[in-house]
Amino acid sequence: MPANNEDLHGSVPENCAVALLLIDVINDMEFEGAESLVEHALPMAHRIAELKRRAKAAGIPTIYANDNFGRWQSDFRRVLEHCLNDGVRGAEIARLLQPDDDDYFVLKPKHSAFYATTLDTLLTYLGATTVILTGVAGNICILFSANDAYMRDLNVIVPADCVASNTPEENGHALEQMRSVLKADTTESRELDLSSLVKAGPDARPRHG
Repeated sequence: MPANNEDLHGSVPENCAVALLLIDVINDMEFEGAESLVEHALPMAHRIAELKRRAKAAGIPTIYANDNFGRWQSDFRRVLEHCLNDGVRGAEIARLLQPDDDDYFVLKPKHSAFYATTLDTLLTYLGATTVILTGVAGNICILFSANDAYMRDLNVIVPADCVASNTPEENGHALEQMRSVLKADTTESRELDLSSLVKAGPDARPRHG
């Protein structure tokens, strides 16, 4: 484990058994079929915002794993500025979930938050053995990320009220796949006992409170 470095890592916890991931929530939603996704993602964003607030209070770091959406010359901040300031469909979701200064982020080129990103290294640095996956779309990027987390022997939590897809049916099917195949805990966010997860340390398993 590398030594602490306050200049690089600020006040973010540098050793925590749990990490909260927000996947593709900074998203302009300017693509075919996005109207229905925005409809389901906006109430989801309010619930994620509350979960993030509780996670910070419990000392759980937040990691944004975000597509660059083909903007290969942009960094995460420029993607955020585009979503907030260019009159796009996803502006309200981005406003609700814009990162704080002490959050982590990784840009991803494909569906999974793990593929060709620094997420593995970051989770190892944090000592995270449990990941809480939230965001869009439940049946694509969340499902792919959950699969990769499961293959890495991480404990996977996907709060059912904190992921959204184009239709409730697609979302429900993806959640059932994650429950049955990937052994994910899909308990709704308000029922998750975050403090117990943190206290359990490296042996953390999904617990409800």
